[in-house]
Amino acid sequence: MILIDPPNAAGHGRLWSHLASDDSYDELHAFARLAGIPERGFDRDHYDVPAEWYDDVVALGASPVSSRELVSRLRAAGLRRRRPRSRSQD
Repeated sequence: MILIDPPNAAGHGRLWSHLASDDSYDELHAFARLAGIPERGFDRDHYDVPAEWYDDVVALGASPVSSRELVSRLRAAGLRRRRPRSRSQD
């Protein structure tokens, strides 16, 4: 299933949603292409989607969920890719 959280992540002077799949990355990439989301919007396990696209992406079939639920569903599906920890320099 394709999931989208509310546009509540600030960055670059705007708000963003996260688009993810709890099934596969193939499903996610196919949906992103359908929605016209550029490949550069992919970040590890989701696409960043600007707030002004939210309604159109939902109309295409993405299921609105909370940010917490989106992460929970990614983890349960084994699709969550966390940012690598940075090593401190000694």
